[in-house]
Amino acid sequence: MGLTKALRFGWVGALGLMMGCGGVEEPGLEPTGASGSTDAEVTAPAPAVEAAPTLTLHDDRKVQGTPPVAPPAIAFQPGFHQALRENNSVGSLTTYRLRVPVGRAGSRVRVTFRSGNGSMTLQRATVAKAGENGALASAPVALTFNGQPGFTASTRSLVTSDPVAFPVGFRDEVAISFEVRGELAQSRIEAFPGSFARSGAYATTQGALGGQPWEFAQAVATVDVEGAPGRAFVAIGDSITEGYMDTKNDTRNAWPALVEQALGVPVVNSGASGQGFWDANLQLPQEVLAMQGFTDCIVLLGTNDLASEGMTQAKLEQRMTQLFDQLQPRCRLWVSTLLPKEKTNYGSYEAVKSQRLEFNAWLRAQTRAEVIDLEAVTRQPGNVHLFLDGLEVDGIHPSEEGHRVMAAEVVRVLKAKGGL
Repeated sequence: MGLTKALRFGWVGALGLMMGCGGVEEPGLEPTGASGSTDAEVTAPAPAVEAAPTLTLHDDRKVQGTPPVAPPAIAFQPGFHQALRENNSVGSLTTYRLRVPVGRAGSRVRVTFRSGNGSMTLQRATVAKAGENGALASAPVALTFNGQPGFTASTRSLVTSDPVAFPVGFRDEVAISFEVRGELAQSRIEAFPGSFARSGAYATTQGALGGQPWEFAQAVATVDVEGAPGRAFVAIGDSITEGYMDTKNDTRNAWPALVEQALGVPVVNSGASGQGFWDANLQLPQEVLAMQGFTDCIVLLGTNDLASEGMTQAKLEQRMTQLFDQLQPRCRLWVSTLLPKEKTNYGSYEAVKSQRLEFNAWLRAQTRAEVIDLEAVTRQPGNVHLFLDGLEVDGIHPSEEGHRVMAAEVVRVLKAKGGL
């Protein structure tokens, strides 16, 4: 046998062994040898073909038949969020301890802070499991910012901490403590019971913080959690979404939190009391689009625009379309009809009623967003402008029971149309 022919047959025999271990088959050649063993006897493919020499595999005698399994993907997605429209001016160093529920499980977190109408200096910040009466239920873990313990931010800026190892479970209550002075962004309603403020530097204090209750969301815009990627919703709206019911509220009773509990996926709250389409479109880049990892957006907006000065039906549709235009590249769109409105604080109530019905008809007919018809489950059967008994507190805002009814309908639609 010539050298060239011998080499070819030797290569064929070696290839046969490799094919038995997951190698690539040459057209017209049959694989030979026992799969997965380096000690297998190689059989010649035909009587006239010489057997190949033993093939040595330099892999510690482990033949890998399939590629190694890749580790599961992980990603940061929002587990808590709050729109912070107001400003709190803090003259001397003060420690805030904000207690928040986190709607996502994972092994690491990062926290985004937002400054107010001027410079804000954060000296030190920690994260821990929340205990009772302002105490911590675990040792505080220090947050850093580009490796530093604090930062100074200019007007209306977002500053995100470095990721920190801090395992959390779904709906864990987390305490974020931070020492700060200057201008702080703040929520419009008090909805975070169990939160406190105290003059001085106490971010690492594990016992009760003391000081005074401070139930506004303060400076903390977003808590991202790193874990297995999945669906993550953001709810965009006004006081109805933020969860206003009275002078003291609880974000845990608002419909986004109830949907989150029912579905087991993050539904973070970007509602802002008093919000209309104009400021929603203006604030969207910083309050919503600056977040990473959300997949779906639920919009319940327009109540405050009804019959306002210069507001026509065409303008309502245009401004909702502008909101969709900004959101659609980033998330799947869901939109709710406007709830009954039994009175108005400005303008003509007859105009409010007429415009609400026309706008809801347009929402039901549009095709860019899936429709969640919350009017249908909150209105009286005989009067579309009135809430069902027990579902409202003042003719405009839903009661706790109203939020439960709304959440149940959102859950039903998301399961039916959203694959949840």
